[in-house]
Amino acid sequence: MSALSDVPVHIITGFLGSGKTTLIHSLIEQKPVDEKWAILVNEFGQIGIDQAMFEARDDVVVKGLPGGCLCCQLAFVMQAALVNLLSRSQPDRVIIEPSGLGHPAGLVDLLRSEAFQGVVDVRDIVTTLDPRRLDEPRVVAHETFRDQLEIADAIALTLCDQSTAEQLNAARAFVAERWPPRKWVHEVDHGRLPLSRLLESGSAQPDAMETPATHQTLATPPSLEGGFFDFPPAPGRPQCETGASLGYASIGLRWHPSDCFDLDRLAAYLGELSRDVRVKGVFHTHDGWRLLNRADGALSVTPSTWRQDSRLEVIAPEASTQRLPDATALKAALVDTMEA
Repeated sequence: MSALSDVPVHIITGFLGSGKTTLIHSLIEQKPVDEKWAILVNEFGQIGIDQAMFEARDDVVVKGLPGGCLCCQLAFVMQAALVNLLSRSQPDRVIIEPSGLGHPAGLVDLLRSEAFQGVVDVRDIVTTLDPRRLDEPRVVAHETFRDQLEIADAIALTLCDQSTAEQLNAARAFVAERWPPRKWVHEVDHGRLPLSRLLESGSAQPDAMETPATHQTLATPPSLEGGFFDFPPAPGRPQCETGASLGYASIGLRWHPSDCFDLDRLAAYLGELSRDVRVKGVFHTHDGWRLLNRADGALSVTPSTWRQDSRLEVIAPEASTQRLPDATALKAALVDTMEA
């Protein structure tokens, strides 16, 4: 790490389903050809999907850290992962995407600690805000949702094309009430944020808030086994992982890459789940490998370059878990969507 100096680190945070990964994809598409980037992705769920959503390329290194929150449960893992990324990849720029339920304060403190002094330069913290979320009292009242916006140096209003004029106006007013004023507020067009917003950013505000007690007291760190680079489960015998914290519960599943799904039946089943249920998955289907992403009840299906395994993560508020199938029922339902 001694060879590196003041590597720009950008934190892109935001609540579940607010378009963080899509926004990062848009930034990668605009990446200067002479830069090498490292992307560190944290996920609430135990299986981890987001790394599978990035196309493999030599000039962008992606590392996934599933199973917790970077500021508390995974802080010790995050430090080791970032040291490894910096020393092995020698990136010109780092983008960190915390979990949608992650609180960025502890992450900022870690990046400003002695371990990274002079090595990284924490740039403006960007928080994504889906205007439609302001219609959901449960989300607006969530401590992490509020704190992600309070710690932001800048705010990207996402999913504007799916929001009504009234929702957009409400979001503009909501952001305008923040004090001190944010450095910038950008209304993202179809997930695309101009790269200049990152390249021209300054250092993040120095007075980071304290990590709230709900994050400080999360107990046992998750197991580091079962990561992205281990062996997949045996054919027909999916791996299942569950978790719960911060008012949300998750179920994650992995299948052997030879297990094949009927895309129509799979999409129909996932599309029928409660609107509260957040769904992300990558599947081997009879139509090829596909990414399925469902937020706020809308399901999208796109091609995928991932081939390591099929995997699914579903997340829902614990208060709404009666709408989320238990792990056994979910596995059984997905077996019915597989090709004979």
